[in-house]
Amino acid sequence: MRLAWLLACTATLFTHAEARYGPLVHESAQHAEQPPSPFSYREQKQLPLPLAHDAKKELLHLHRKLVQIESITGNEYEVGTWLAPYLESQNLTVEKLEVAPNRFNVFAYPGTENKTKVLVSSHIDTVPPFIPYTLRNHGTELWGRGSVDAKACVAAQTIAALNIFRKAADAAEQEVTTAPSLGLLFVVGEETTGDGMKHFSATRPHDFPTVIFGEPTEGKLVSGHKGIFGFKVVIKGKAAHSGYPWLGLSANNAMVEALAALLKLEEKLPSSKKYGKTTLNIGKVEGGVAANVVAERAEAVCAVRMADGTPEEILNMVTDALEPIKKKLEGEGGNLEIGITISGYPPVDIDTDIDGFETMTVNYGTDVPNLDGVGKRYLYGPGSIFVAHGANEHLKVEELEAAVGNYEKLIQIALEREDELTAEETVVEKFWQGHTVEPVGEL
Repeated sequence: MRLAWLLACTATLFTHAEARYGPLVHESAQHAEQPPSPFSYREQKQLPLPLAHDAKKELLHLHRKLVQIESITGNEYEVGTWLAPYLESQNLTVEKLEVAPNRFNVFAYPGTENKTKVLVSSHIDTVPPFIPYTLRNHGTELWGRGSVDAKACVAAQTIAALNIFRKAADAAEQEVTTAPSLGLLFVVGEETTGDGMKHFSATRPHDFPTVIFGEPTEGKLVSGHKGIFGFKVVIKGKAAHSGYPWLGLSANNAMVEALAALLKLEEKLPSSKKYGKTTLNIGKVEGGVAANVVAERAEAVCAVRMADGTPEEILNMVTDALEPIKKKLEGEGGNLEIGITISGYPPVDIDTDIDGFETMTVNYGTDVPNLDGVGKRYLYGPGSIFVAHGANEHLKVEELEAAVGNYEKLIQIALEREDELTAEETVVEKFWQGHTVEPVGEL
């Protein structure tokens, strides 16, 4: 009898990972005492309701303040310095996690002890140049740098979390529930190297069961995004008077040959059914010093958006494509070197197992691969990436408002999933209480 009980309990423990990351709940958990939830999106099965007037007003205020503060990557100090006390004013514990001098992530959670199981995250840095905040089209559109990418996500995530915290606090007064195990993380540096999220991943406990990332996704859940790899080509030649070019070795001429080889290589880069074609962008080219001087040095910086394969495989293909040019240069006293600018990552698959959302793939990079962990990962946000980095960056007020309700839905489902897991773990703990296991002996 004891052996049968032990086997049953062991089976429950082995299904722990399935319960954590899958939709199924074991029968034992269904009969356990589960922490009651004051509200459930699983029961509603409907689109988010319009925001209450106060919540809408607060949402627009927060979004406006964030966009008004210039925070181009590397210059996030002022926006972080404003955001941290704002979150503290909402009765949250706030930690400023230094990434570099005058650059810090903002981490906030309820109570005095961090018990985060569901993390909501976006970034507070933007691309250049700064574009001031403006209201347009009779106050229905919000314009400015970061209005979409990604301060719309920061504002909507914050208001969604505050709504959940306030509802939980109201319920707690009636002894219905406790503070949700929810945390907010707003990072620096996403637009360049991802150093904010990488620093958090390397220095803080981070194996969260669920993380909800914010980027402009047109209000859809993203099922994955392309990988990225960056490299530069540096060519060294020999300077000479342009009237006597045979006395020198033009780095610019060699670079033209190298770029032509890379454009031809793009046709051979790997593709996939899910992500389409791998693309190669020649982003920046520099060379020479004057029109009457044979160029001694030239450099090109490139980025590859990977639909399949690994950064290592892409690097090997680039190296092979440029090898003939490299050998020719070395035979003439020059040189060609390939350097890695973005170590990158392969394509990233992301979870979409929540009903009620359209899904899509995107070609841009995110902080999803910069946070280690094996839990659920979701990517959602208001606005379109098609305007995110342009002079016309903007979104509609109604998009921002809808995002609050959808973030609440994502968060609440994740929290309920953790409550179910906690109930199941309680069943296992109660089983072990009062039971001892004796050695079975040799079989």
